Amino acid sequence: MLITSKSNPIIKTVQSLSDKKFRKQLNLYIVEGIKPVKECIEAGCQIDRIICVEQFENVFPDATVVTESVFKSISAEKTPQGVLAVVKIPHFQLRTPEKPCLLLDCLQDPGNLGTVIRTANAAGYDDIFMINCTDPFSPKAVRASMSGIFFVNIYQGTREEVLEVLEDVPLICADMCGDDIFTFKPPKNFCLCIGNEGSGISNEIKNRASNTVKIPMRSTCESLNVAVSAGIAMYALRKN
Repeated sequence: MLITSKSNPIIKTVQSLSDKKFRKQLNLYIVEGIKPVKECIEAGCQIDRIICVEQFENVFPDATVVTESVFKSISAEKTPQGVLAVVKIPHFQLRTPEKPCLLLDCLQDPGNLGTVIRTANAAGYDDIFMINCTDPFSPKAVRASMSGIFFVNIYQGTREEVLEVLEDVPLICADMCGDDIFTFKPPKNFCLCIGNEGSGISNEIKNRASNTVKIPMRSTCESLNVAVSAGIAMYALRKN
């Protein structure tokens, strides 16, 4: 059946997923694009529904097929490819990690958050703890993760809950004041802590930190983008 109406209940539901409130309520998020959708399927994510235009119905035979105008009404892209998946949001119970992990403290830009997730997947940080961050399942964050979000475990909780499960894990804070990260020798297991774009890491986490490390920079540069800093730090600590 070809859906031709933008007021179709299926279309209305997908449109609602642009809002965090409805993503949380329905426990669903959107993955858009041919390659991301294929990778989402290959990763074993729980797919609720695939929606595509007629051009791709042979590629995705079980998809809900819609007209191009209807697809544009549910797409977050300026130039839609014509394929998206509605995916169930995975939920992981907070637990103590067994290998190096990340703690993201109040990251607010979805592009930064998605990029950090992308790099974490590349660098082998499977467990990502988030405290008061922007929604990692927003369309912009998912897009910026470049499928990385399918391959990491995201744990969300209050500061107290997260610090409790990390009680026996050394916290290493990335901050402007600290040891040179390129000469620092981390313990075998650790949690790299990355702070808010403007205010950095909260005092509660700083006070619990075992170490603080910095990325050395020329005097002509005041700071780096948080996603860039996180990427450098992730690789620098895993290299040692």
